[in-house]
Amino acid sequence: MSEAVRGALNGVLKGALRSAPRGSARTAVAIAAFLAVLAVFPFLVTAPWVLTIALFTLMYAVLASAWNLVGGYAGYPSLGHAAFFGLGAYTEAIWFEHHGIGSGLTPFAVLPLVGLVVAAAGLPVAWIAMRTRSDVFAIVTITLLFVAQTLAYNLRGITHGAQGMAMPVPNFAPATFERPFYYAMLALLVFALVLSHAVLRSRLGLALLAIRADEDKARGVGVPVGTAKLGAFALSVGITGMAGGVWAYYLSFIYPQFAVDPLVTIAMVLMVFLGGRGTLWGPVLGAFIVAPAQQYLAYQYGANQLYLIGYAALFVVIILVLPRGILPTLGERWRKRQLRLPADVAGEQP
Repeated sequence: MSEAVRGALNGVLKGALRSAPRGSARTAVAIAAFLAVLAVFPFLVTAPWVLTIALFTLMYAVLASAWNLVGGYAGYPSLGHAAFFGLGAYTEAIWFEHHGIGSGLTPFAVLPLVGLVVAAAGLPVAWIAMRTRSDVFAIVTITLLFVAQTLAYNLRGITHGAQGMAMPVPNFAPATFERPFYYAMLALLVFALVLSHAVLRSRLGLALLAIRADEDKARGVGVPVGTAKLGAFALSVGITGMAGGVWAYYLSFIYPQFAVDPLVTIAMVLMVFLGGRGTLWGPVLGAFIVAPAQQYLAYQYGANQLYLIGYAALFVVIILVLPRGILPTLGERWRKRQLRLPADVAGEQP
C-alpha cells in the first residue's frame, strides 16, 4: 500500500472516530445497526438450515453474554451454567406439559417467568459457591452441573428421565417455522446486551470490576461484595434459563444429556475468551465465530466426536496467541498505532 493511500485511509478513520457519537450514544448506535441487520436476515435468507444455524448462533451469543456477567465482569469462572440452561428448558417443558400453548406464542410470553424461576434457584447456589474463589469456584460449579444432570436422569416423575420430555409442537407455517424462535432469541440477545451495558455503567458494574481486580481490597473499602456477586449470578443464570426455554420449545423434545450438557458451558467460556472477557461485544463476536463452525463440524464429524478436537485446538490457540481475546488485543494495537501516528506524521514533514 502506498504512503498516499495509507495516509488517506488514516484520515478517513480519524474523521469517522471524531464524528462518531461518544459513550452511551455510540454504543446505542452500534447496537441498533447490528440488530437491524439481524432483524432483516430471515427475510434475506430463507433456507431453513441457514436459519437454524443463525438461531443457534444467536442462542450462544445470549449464553456467552450471560456468562460474561459472572466470568467476565466479576472474574468468577463458572463451569456450571449448563445446569441453569437445562433448568430453564425443563421449567418450560414441565409447565406446558399441563398447559396449552394457544396460538404457539404463549411459551415465548412466559420466558420472563422462566428467567425469574431460574434466577431464584441460582441464588442459594451462588450463596454457597461464591464463598470460594478462582479454581475452587470452577470445581464447585462443574460439580453442580453433574449433580443437575444426575437429577434430570433420576427424577423420572418430573423430567421423565432418560426417556425424554416432549413439548407441544406449534402450528407455525413450515416455510417460516424458524422465524418466531429466531426473533425470540434475538429479543433475548437485545435484553442481554442492554443489561450488560447497563450493569457495566452502574454501581453494580463498578463493584464487579473491583471484585475482579482485588476482592479483599474491594471489601475493605466498603464495596458490597456479597450482594454484587449474588446479583450478577442471578442475572446471568436468569438469562441462561430463558435461552434454555426457547431451545426446548424449538426442539420440542429434550433429553437430560443434551439439556444439561457440559459442552454448552465449554462453548460459552470459549466464546467469551475468544472475543474478549469483560467486554460488551466480545462474547457476541466469539459466538458469531465459533457457533457456525461448531454446527458445521458437529454435522460433519459429530458421530465420531472429532469436532471436540477443534474445540481443544481453539482453546490452545486463544491461550497462546490471544490470551486477552480478539477485541482487547485489537484495541490495544489500535491505541499503540494512534500513539505512534503523530510521531510518524511529524517525521514525514520537511
